[in-house]
Amino acid sequence: MSLHRSMVAQGLQLFKYRGQIPVLLFIMAIPVIYFSDYGTQPNWYLKLMNGCSVLCVIAGFAVRAFTIGTTPKGTSGRNTKEQVAESLNTLGIYSVVRHPLYLGNYLMWIGLIFYCKNIGFVLLVTTMYWLYYERIMMAEEDFIGKKFGKFYDEWSSGVPAFFPKFSNYRAGNVPFSIKSVLRREYSGFLATVVGYVFIDWFIRYFHCGKFLPRNIMVWALGVSVIITLVLKLLKKQTKILEESDRS
Repeated sequence: MSLHRSMVAQGLQLFKYRGQIPVLLFIMAIPVIYFSDYGTQPNWYLKLMNGCSVLCVIAGFAVRAFTIGTTPKGTSGRNTKEQVAESLNTLGIYSVVRHPLYLGNYLMWIGLIFYCKNIGFVLLVTTMYWLYYERIMMAEEDFIGKKFGKFYDEWSSGVPAFFPKFSNYRAGNVPFSIKSVLRREYSGFLATVVGYVFIDWFIRYFHCGKFLPRNIMVWALGVSVIITLVLKLLKKQTKILEESDRS
């Protein structure tokens, strides 16, 4: 088997388990936090890492929200279980980057990793993310390339895979829908808040002798749980968030 075919085959398998990556990152964070010496880190460094954390998470949410909010039904946008595409997205965010959801995921996850305040861990996770998702992106592009042929080749030749080229931007035909974002993203929102609480608790537990996260974290978790439950109830029990032209 050629190297390309081998990586595509690996990508198809890895695609099925990508939802477990955050759990792995949380497990990896525990020894990193334990062995990090926060007491010797200068205050400017801690503030810088916290700032990078917040900015990356916000940017990741923004990328994902814009992608999901402007993706019509049946396209190559957001497929959770298998490769599916009735048409190819080439406008909107897909005119500046070919894999915006994976870019958004990386920014959100690396934002949480920055909160561990260990630059070595940031570099390690970045490398792991690339090795994992490079194969998934190759598998997706292999599938889409075979289905759309020359149309895909022309689009992909001018649009970068992961690093956006904003000068390419062409407005899409689908208006932004906040309903799509609320229907799709509440679980990711809750997972991010849980991640912050998780990391904060272990930092305080290992290095401050405190057995509870800070009050602000407890409040943030409580509010996010309520928001998630409300949105999940609206999605399952009502038609408020339904849209006929969206997935």
